[in-house]
Amino acid sequence: MIDHISVGVSDLDRAARFYEATLAALGLTRLVTRPRTVGFGKAYPEFWINLREGMPRVSPESGVHICLRAKTTDEIDAFHAAALSAGGASDGAPGIRPHDRVRYYAAFVTDPDGNRIEAVTFPMT
Repeated sequence: MIDHISVGVSDLDRAARFYEATLAALGLTRLVTRPRTVGFGKAYPEFWINLREGMPRVSPESGVHICLRAKTTDEIDAFHAAALSAGGASDGAPGIRPHDRVRYYAAFVTDPDGNRIEAVTFPMT
């Protein structure tokens, strides 16, 4: 249903370093570099960062977040650790999130601009 997503960033070089480290844990690499945008993916760019000079930090109250699928809980742990090491902040440590209909394992981080990114997997046990 969704082909690709993008987020605005105030510093393209800083954001590219953050996302290279963080998305690598999920098997995504930098595939496209242009003057004001960078695309990450596996076979084609699925996740884009776009320079928005003067962009204010994304408000935590915006309610917006992007969720990326991981294959394993280990990938999610690595995603979270890489984000923290690359200048992001935790917005929900890796762990099981039990809900009425589904049990899933996820972690939430914010990038240096305040964009909220989640990684999720659905373990069988």
